[in-house]
Amino acid sequence: MSTLAQIEAIPDTKQRLEGYKAFLLQCADLADYHKWISSLVSDATPLTVSRPALQELANRLPELPSDLHKEIANMAFEAIKPRLFVLQEESTAIREKLADLYQEEENWKLCAQTLIGIPLDSGSRALNEEYKLGHYVRIAQLFLEEDDHIQAETYINKCLPLVHSGIDPVLNLKYKACFARIQDCQRKFFEAATRYYELSQLVAEDETEAAMALQSATVCTILSPAGPKRSRLLATLYKDERTGKLGPLHTVLEKMHMDRILRPEEVHQLREYLKPHHEAILADGQTVLERAVTQHNLLAASNLYYNITFAELGALLGISAEKAEQIASRMIAEERMQGSIDQIKNLIQFQNASGVLTQWDEQISSACSFVSRICDEILKKHPEYASMLDS
Repeated sequence: MSTLAQIEAIPDTKQRLEGYKAFLLQCADLADYHKWISSLVSDATPLTVSRPALQELANRLPELPSDLHKEIANMAFEAIKPRLFVLQEESTAIREKLADLYQEEENWKLCAQTLIGIPLDSGSRALNEEYKLGHYVRIAQLFLEEDDHIQAETYINKCLPLVHSGIDPVLNLKYKACFARIQDCQRKFFEAATRYYELSQLVAEDETEAAMALQSATVCTILSPAGPKRSRLLATLYKDERTGKLGPLHTVLEKMHMDRILRPEEVHQLREYLKPHHEAILADGQTVLERAVTQHNLLAASNLYYNITFAELGALLGISAEKAEQIASRMIAEERMQGSIDQIKNLIQFQNASGVLTQWDEQISSACSFVSRICDEILKKHPEYASMLDS
């Protein structure tokens, strides 16, 4: 009779469990592990034996060579499958150990797929919300490492019903960071910038994490579509004294906040802060950065000029007159810039330019009135100066 057959014949469950544990320590190759697992998952083995024995296997797997660990784990998944409903916890423990191994090897996709195999809603066991939230966030993070933001969004969306004020603060930060990264990858730069900035305030005590979040918030704000919403966020970032430590990034932030035109050499300095998807080429042939800078410079020009021809505007922006007209038309239609286009004269009339001139006139008038009041006060105290003013 084989050793396993002898163990299976032991009537006392505690002694049988000890027998299985002893056999596990003696397993020398994959064949031994296969026999051991097959015996445990058979209907003849009571759950009071198979469950703790399989848990012992899960604990032992990280001590084995990585290739053997993978083979045993995958073999165990197949063997457990017919009895998965009653062995879910043990299968989950083995999956989590295998996922940890894949993560150490930076095999993000296989790690995510291994975790996806863990059933969370089967009804055979109760799982708390924090476990589920942590599980989904981890999978989303793994897909982001794999540059698969579509799958990442699928799993971060599963978190929404689980997020509330009572969750673990560290887990909440991971969720928010993951959500911000997904929106960043989707080129929803304004939304991502808002979330990154919120994150920079939540992790303020960790200067490194806060600086990274603040840098990401600034980059995404710069890449956001030009308009009133971005202007408000630019102002918020500019007023935050922490952005003063961002070097060239702060210089660009300041010029954008002040509605100044960005020069090519200043734009070039931004590239060191960009991620690969920030430099993706869009349908119009521009990169994400080029589009953002073009829109910003157009908005800045609207504060400098009363009107300008498209040929002149194109030269100012470094693009063709036709493209300048297309961009201006879109920004006006989306109410991100005020103005009107005269296609007969091939020029754009900026409405806020006249507003700037009016404001300038009002400021000059206010200054003149202030000087006049000072003169009146001087004359009250020194009436002899009146004759000098009349001469």
